[in-house]
Amino acid sequence: MQLTMFSDLGLRLVMRLAAAEEGRRFTARGVAAELNASPAHVAKVVTRLGELGVLVATRGRGGGIRLVEGATGRSIGGLLRALETGEVIDCEAAECPMIPFCRLRGALAEAQEAFFAHLDGVTVDDLIARDGVGPVPLALAGPLREQVR
Repeated sequence: MQLTMFSDLGLRLVMRLAAAEEGRRFTARGVAAELNASPAHVAKVVTRLGELGVLVATRGRGGGIRLVEGATGRSIGGLLRALETGEVIDCEAAECPMIPFCRLRGALAEAQEAFFAHLDGVTVDDLIARDGVGPVPLALAGPLREQVR
């Protein structure tokens, strides 16, 4: 299974915000630059994550993007279910003649749900663990970013 770019960016955005120091706010443009993504695409993802209650985006001076309290405890499987709105395969778009008797669509939907279910036990906190075992992978700003290149 391959995630849509929208879902991929949504997860990366949440992880980036979660890995930031306490109280830091971001702009969509700033996060887009850090994640090598289009500012317009990031803005759409921010809007959706706001609708899902994962983050808050405030306009104007002193505004910015920040995660809501408890967002880092959210399930990755749950986030993906909310972000991945389409089916694995779109049979109607292909005008497939096998639709009346095909079982592939159902099997793929079950496999997709198994994929999400596997990620239900993984939280954002798990992905950015600050447990001393290794560096937080999303410390993108400053010297670390230069080292990665």
